[in-house]
Amino acid sequence: MAELVTGGCLCGYVRYEYHGELGAANYCHCRDCRKATGSAFNVGVRLQSAALRVVAGQVKSYTKTGDSGNTITREFCPECGSPLFTRAPAKPQFIWLKAGSLDNPQWVKPRDQIWTDSAVPWAYIDPELAGFSRNRHSV
Repeated sequence: MAELVTGGCLCGYVRYEYHGELGAANYCHCRDCRKATGSAFNVGVRLQSAALRVVAGQVKSYTKTGDSGNTITREFCPECGSPLFTRAPAKPQFIWLKAGSLDNPQWVKPRDQIWTDSAVPWAYIDPELAGFSRNRHSV
């Protein structure tokens, strides 16, 4: 059964709805994710891009080639700067939602962590969670 998942930015300018089940979530420790979030890692949730709809406001975007060699576009609120989504042109069927932007982030259950070679030593994540030194190739 499809769920209605809602969320938005810190100031409330951008609001979104997603009709479907939340996909796989993971922690990413790459330098770009740390810089983009201002934290030790990013928690992204994979969604079907066709089922996500911005229902209020507009996002601003920034595109960059990451250490993986792939181009990604990060989308955020132009008013408060809250990071919201990441898109990868190589996988247009997916969008990665920033878990902290969900109205109910308790739905998120990370399954693994990637780019662990770049992890900072002061951020604790369950050591039992599967980890990949760089990117996962079988997503």
